[in-house]
Amino acid sequence: MARRDSVAHMRYDAHKRLVAPARASAALPRLVGGIALLVPLFLALSFGYASLLPVIFGPETWARMSPGISAATTPAGVLINLLTFAFLIVALDVTLRVVHRRGLATLIGPMPLAVRQFGRALAAMLLLYAVVMLIPMPEPVAPLPNLDAGTWMLFLLPALFALFCQVFAEELIFRGYLQSQLAARFSSPLIWLVLPSAAFALLHFDAMSYGGTAWIVVLWAGAFGVAAADLTARFGTLGPATALHFINNFSAILIAAPEGQFDGMALYAYPFAMDDTAMILTMMPVDLMVLFCGWLAIRLALRG
Repeated sequence: MARRDSVAHMRYDAHKRLVAPARASAALPRLVGGIALLVPLFLALSFGYASLLPVIFGPETWARMSPGISAATTPAGVLINLLTFAFLIVALDVTLRVVHRRGLATLIGPMPLAVRQFGRALAAMLLLYAVVMLIPMPEPVAPLPNLDAGTWMLFLLPALFALFCQVFAEELIFRGYLQSQLAARFSSPLIWLVLPSAAFALLHFDAMSYGGTAWIVVLWAGAFGVAAADLTARFGTLGPATALHFINNFSAILIAAPEGQFDGMALYAYPFAMDDTAMILTMMPVDLMVLFCGWLAIRLALRG
């Protein structure tokens, strides 16, 4: 057992870069207090954002836009939903400064290194997905044309920015904040790697939208959380996990999305909804294999 712990610590030696800034406020009451401030602050900012949108667009335009926003079935709906995560970053920044006396940069790692790792991991993921997209899919699950290419290109740049806000916010919270704070308090990866991943997974539970597939989505999100947590600890910055997350969500939101659920910016739509249990069970092994290959591809790309 001691040998296994030693090997794990050697594997995650780079994680010390992210854990060190958390040690001064590693007590669990500080983490609880941080969460207690973060959540209501984010909700308040989100409520203010939602209240401001009808004023910005005007009552009549907003009434026409609203049906496509709740399920993000229009380009505007996707952008408005994704940009909500910018307020999560703001709330986290305030929480870190008030409760932990540190800034957002301490969650990311050395910026030049994080950017380099992000770039190399992103290239590895793009190569992997280029290969995956060449593999023909069975007709019942093959995606169909959804958004015309001209509209897609028109919204692409703001969509990429909004998508990065969403991905980066989640990485800052789960692989940055929660993982580093727990690792500063507990030495075992079973705690600081698994608990944030479980929280990340449970926040993807949506029985109203997913129906009988809700727990399948949770299991996939848990597997993703562990992969992203491992990359963060293994390489000591948020760069690799952010690249994994960004390309995964780029594919799922901007390339091919399930019909009727966050498909407003997707070039293609799968001919089934997220509550189609049989189809989701058919796709899940493929999604898990692609996730595993992405995790492995990033490890190989950054091993030098």
